[in-house]
Amino acid sequence: MSIPHLIMSASTVVQLVMLLLVLGSLLSWVVIFQRSFALHRAKKAYDQFEETFWSGVDLNDLYRDIPADDARQGAERVFQSGFREFHRLAAKTRQSDTVLEGVQRSMRVAWSREEDRLNQHLVFLATVASASPYIGLFGTVWGIMGSFQSISMAQQATLATVAPWIAEALIATAMGLFAAIPAVIFYNRLSNSAGRLLGKYEDFAEEFYAILHRNLQGRDTTSS
Repeated sequence: MSIPHLIMSASTVVQLVMLLLVLGSLLSWVVIFQRSFALHRAKKAYDQFEETFWSGVDLNDLYRDIPADDARQGAERVFQSGFREFHRLAAKTRQSDTVLEGVQRSMRVAWSREEDRLNQHLVFLATVASASPYIGLFGTVWGIMGSFQSISMAQQATLATVAPWIAEALIATAMGLFAAIPAVIFYNRLSNSAGRLLGKYEDFAEEFYAILHRNLQGRDTTSS
């Protein structure tokens, strides 16, 4: 018997298990492609922004050229949050520590939002990777239970009696692995890519913080 025939002739419970695994696999591939493209765009945007930032451009001009709040992402968001807070506090107080604490806090919030954005939907991949083998195992156990029931009801146990049940049980196991293996591979890969990018954002925030710290020291020296 062919695999499609075995699937169509499987018990209702096993068919539901297979349907759930197919849906989980399809949705996981949607997440894989969507997050892969999103992380690629985020890395490209970071490289472009970093090149512009270190090209010697005036920071005020760079701040004005960044899009509105709903469009900025990545290091741009970290930079704009920190620079905006820097100007706001520097106009109100002469205490450098207060200004720098506010800048650091603002950039930390922006970084946290970027962490949520880059890791979006990765939890779903982790769920598919961890749950699919157990869902497939449930279908396997159900198929084996059916094979034992068919043996108990048959006067003479033959391979033809239990083969369909065993076959659908093995198909459920295979489909569980088919859904889980790509999910766990790409979850690790995408999580690693997001972690490296977040590390770059954090390094940029520290470097930008050091620049603002030097500017404040220069201001204090000039004032004194």
